[in-house]
Amino acid sequence: MNSEIFVFDTTLRDGTQGEGISLSADDKLKIARKLDTLGVHYIEGGNPGSNSKDIEFFKRVQDYNLNAKITAFGSTRRKNSIAEQDVNLQRLIDSGARAATLVGKSWDFHVHTALQTTLEENLAMIFDSFAYLKRQGMEAIYDAEHFFDGFKHNPEYALAALKKAEEAGADWIVLCDTNGGTLPHEIQEIVAKVKSELNTPVGIHTHNDCELAVANTLAAVHAGARQIQGTINGYGERCGNANLCSIIPNLQLKMNYNCISGEQLKQLTAVARYVSEIANAHMPVGQPYVGQAAFAHKGGIHVSAIMKDSKTYEHIEPERVGNKQRILVSELAGQSNIISKAAELGLDIDTSQEHTRAIIDKIKDLEHQGYQFEGADASLELLLRDAFGGAKEIFTLESFKMIVERNAGSMMSEAIVKINVDGQTVYTAAEGNGPVNALDNALRKALVQFYPGIMDIVLSDYKVRVIDEKDATAAKVRVLIESTDFHNTWSTVGVSGNIIDASWEALVDSIRYALLNTEKQEASDPVNRGHLGLVNH
Repeated sequence: MNSEIFVFDTTLRDGTQGEGISLSADDKLKIARKLDTLGVHYIEGGNPGSNSKDIEFFKRVQDYNLNAKITAFGSTRRKNSIAEQDVNLQRLIDSGARAATLVGKSWDFHVHTALQTTLEENLAMIFDSFAYLKRQGMEAIYDAEHFFDGFKHNPEYALAALKKAEEAGADWIVLCDTNGGTLPHEIQEIVAKVKSELNTPVGIHTHNDCELAVANTLAAVHAGARQIQGTINGYGERCGNANLCSIIPNLQLKMNYNCISGEQLKQLTAVARYVSEIANAHMPVGQPYVGQAAFAHKGGIHVSAIMKDSKTYEHIEPERVGNKQRILVSELAGQSNIISKAAELGLDIDTSQEHTRAIIDKIKDLEHQGYQFEGADASLELLLRDAFGGAKEIFTLESFKMIVERNAGSMMSEAIVKINVDGQTVYTAAEGNGPVNALDNALRKALVQFYPGIMDIVLSDYKVRVIDEKDATAAKVRVLIESTDFHNTWSTVGVSGNIIDASWEALVDSIRYALLNTEKQEASDPVNRGHLGLVNH
């Protein structure tokens, strides 16, 4: 194994600067614990000098006894002042954090334009601030803001800024591509030059404005950087920060560096999806390594090949990063797709039977009608289990009614559902903030007496797609519902000329899938049965 790489996660600080990302103190604490299990070395929690939420985080996180170094973020002292009297520096010290990151100017253009001070005063600000933190016994990290732009414009001054931090005792010098406009070959050349000038270890902090943040980070490590800064899923301002979910496995599995342990690496996908849930930010299905489609195969020729050896179309074993291989079934599917998917589900299919061919034809016909199973794995699994006798009927619908009323300027939706569970008829009604929400509430209300843990399932995403736009309001619609129990996520689909009917179909599949899979878990693991509390009375 080559040199150790130190992982610095700034999801809780730089990541929250991304559009649509907002985390409460509780959210930050949850994510910090999850990051700690991943094995990152530093967790930057925020700026205790900027808001009460971050102050609360730093106060409460001290009770968690995390292995990672909790790091506070701030900036060098104000111009024409002294470090001992700088309020923001004092708040870093008072935060209780073991380490602090100070951002400081290294581009002369920013010194003159943003700080409106002299080059000499900026160097004094850097030196005084780091010397003060070191006298207080803190680990001190210099984030050299706009370093690469500064180096290309005035290399002598950019290096002088780094050397001032080193002279003051900074433990790390981190080179920042703050505007995200530097190319990988430039990163490698400049980092190599810096390494030859400094004795202090060097880190890298890149942004993704040219979609090169991951490549730039790898180039910096290749040139000698030993700390990588980034965020989970690449969250961050503008186009985002360097994505640790790609950087860590690339360094570890492709470049033979040691970032985290192999067992911790297996948690990468779970951590990525957990953070996306807490941040309420949808993950791209095609995100490398950790995305739902990262190891998904659709073409029949591809599937036929990976059934013989997965290396034919996979660059690593997905389990190494906690992901899994998925076989998509669609109108492009061949017999190999069905066989592989059935085998994954533990269904015994005789390939010589016409039944298998019939199922393929049925799937293709359903997709022709507007269904899309590649984005609805749970509905596909139910379809195959029904076809090959691997599923039981948990409940049946007898009827449902919808009442939508506008009253005094507000809308009210009420659903009345009549279902049959094991021969027992259940009749319930529930209100909701829309027809689908009312149906969801009514169905749960009917089933909760039989499966009490059903209330732990959350409908996390709801999408409607018009299939035949030319038919206007008479067009068919496809509804995709994503559900989660905060351990697993699954998607279901419904198609109809009526949006309520399509929604009901997808909703029923979602609940049915959760109940069937809970029963399977209980059968295979009776000691830990009732993971969701979905125990039939």
